[in-house]
Amino acid sequence: MYLEIIFGLSLVSLLFVGYLISYVLKQDTGNAKMQEIAAAIKEGANAFLKRQYRTIAIIGLLVAVGILLIYALSGNLELGVKTAVAFILGAFCSAFAGFVGMWISVRANIRTAAASTRDINAALRVSLYGGTISGLIIVTMSLLGIVGLYLLYGGNPEKTPFLLVGYGFGASFVALFAQLGGGIYTKAADVGADLVGKIEAGIPEDDPRNPAVIADLVGDNVGDCAGRGADLFESTAAENIGAMILGVAITHATGNVAWVLFPLVMRAIGLVATIVGILAVKMRHEDEDPMEALDRGYILTDVLGAVGFYFVTRAFLGEHWTWFFFAGIVGIVTNFLLVKITQYYTGARYRPVKTIANSSVTGVATNIISGLSVGFESTLLPIVTITIALIVSFWAGVKGTIPGMNPVVFGLYGTAIATMGKLICAAYILAMDTLGPIVDNAGGIVEMSGAPAEVRKKTDRLDSLGNTTKALTKGYAIGTAVLATFLLMAAYMEAVTVLRGRPFDVVNLASVNVFGGAMLGGVLIFVFSGLGLMAVSKAAQYLIAEVRRQFKNKAILAGTQKPDYAACVDITTRGALREMVLPGVVVIVFPIVVGLVLRAEALGAFLMVATIVGVLVASFMNNAGGAWDNAKKLIEAGEHGGKGTEAHAAAVVGDTVGDPFKDTVGPSLHVVIKLLSTITLVLAPLVL
Repeated sequence: MYLEIIFGLSLVSLLFVGYLISYVLKQDTGNAKMQEIAAAIKEGANAFLKRQYRTIAIIGLLVAVGILLIYALSGNLELGVKTAVAFILGAFCSAFAGFVGMWISVRANIRTAAASTRDINAALRVSLYGGTISGLIIVTMSLLGIVGLYLLYGGNPEKTPFLLVGYGFGASFVALFAQLGGGIYTKAADVGADLVGKIEAGIPEDDPRNPAVIADLVGDNVGDCAGRGADLFESTAAENIGAMILGVAITHATGNVAWVLFPLVMRAIGLVATIVGILAVKMRHEDEDPMEALDRGYILTDVLGAVGFYFVTRAFLGEHWTWFFFAGIVGIVTNFLLVKITQYYTGARYRPVKTIANSSVTGVATNIISGLSVGFESTLLPIVTITIALIVSFWAGVKGTIPGMNPVVFGLYGTAIATMGKLICAAYILAMDTLGPIVDNAGGIVEMSGAPAEVRKKTDRLDSLGNTTKALTKGYAIGTAVLATFLLMAAYMEAVTVLRGRPFDVVNLASVNVFGGAMLGGVLIFVFSGLGLMAVSKAAQYLIAEVRRQFKNKAILAGTQKPDYAACVDITTRGALREMVLPGVVVIVFPIVVGLVLRAEALGAFLMVATIVGVLVASFMNNAGGAWDNAKKLIEAGEHGGKGTEAHAAAVVGDTVGDPFKDTVGPSLHVVIKLLSTITLVLAPLVL
């Protein structure tokens, strides 16, 4: 019955996706100039993704062979084969999810631009439907991939979930390189375009005279669509697998397979809730803030998800189902609070962003100091919220314990249910996230094609909306990463317990090996962050040199000669792919060495500290970067004298510093902490 529900609702999702694709592709593609610009963006995005995936495939095959060798040397060849196959399948599905996000984005962008010449509501609908295609396909594919592998490996609820960890590892592996490579590309292009175009040449953003402008628009797609698509694919995959593993012990004791398959059923319920929420999005009038329309759809999705939780927990989780329903509500409420906290720290209407804008009046130094201050401060509320959610959901799980069973097992399952509640709107959140680069591209296409000022005003409103939705998605991703990693760490402890036949529920911090593993976990986050920031700097330097070279030709700045856009796209592509390898490889090698040398207990400590430090650094970078960005936009809207002032120049520099924070390293850290969790699960049989 459970699998029938999952397959049935997944089919509904895919049929709706087919309708959305048909709707988007039927829309007007604008005039010849718009089509020319959109074609250049599509060509650059396709070229980058093709070369990036070729690089990832080579590294991925080496990792798969490494998995086989390590397991073979430890006498577990059969398990190694199954893990390697699952790894390859997870990597392929994650890569495909990223491709889907980019594929629809480079087709919806021009149609959104064309729609904005008529009606802002129509433009919002096209961009949101484009984002929804990506969101629904990614979540549905994650779900079907796990179910298919579960059936392929025997469908035994007490054994099969442990064989799925390779799938999560493969998904995390591709997500890391997709997010990291795309993030390096998009921010190198953005930094190069802004520093030379805005600061040195004094020309507007998305000005067609800027040779880096096409590379910048390409970057929106490969970073925010392909990268984030792979990121959230692996989030849903890894969290589902972790929850299934925690359900194994309860299924073993009760004989009720629902404890293992419940997370997958809730993912399917979330798809239907998202469809209804998306269809409800419509601006009531031209002057309404588009974010209000999206908020109504988001709230409706959460409400429907809560209703679905009520009926599914009541039907499947026994006489104490009310406590697990409560844990799911905790997850939904936590998600809402994290989104609002992120909105407070990155929204132009609130104190943090206004403080940064005010500090820009006195120069670059005070702008940078204020942005760093906001970033550090912003870590408190999300961590407090997540901590409360974990404690309350664990308590609810304990209250739902079946008499005679270990309450800790049920407490951990309560946190898994909270994570499922948080993921109920994953497809909707991803739709809002993909909307961001679509409307950003639409604004660039309108600007470069010389559209009338009233059209640019509409796309500017949508661009501002896109900046907000991308910032909110990062807040969502942070909370998801924390809950997911706690879930996966508990799953790791459970896996080690099963493998060695006795409880593994204590990590001795007084052990030298354990303390060393913990310190290595913390330092990995800083090393990765440093390498990621340096990668953006190096890739940006390649582009800046090229833009300066082209600007020496006075005819380009005069607008009488077309810049060489393709050269900038190619240089940024090569730079991003070259620079993404080292940070990614470091993340993979660190836990393997710790696990094989210092063993299981030290690896548990490594994972715990890396998670805590990773979440803090990611939250700091995401919110500081978002606040710097919106402080610049606040000044550009007229505050403190507007464009052309010293305050604006300082704000542009602050935004440039914040760009790799919020769009490269911060989002990549979401993937890192989940990748570390899936690697530890894969290593569990080898580190005892």
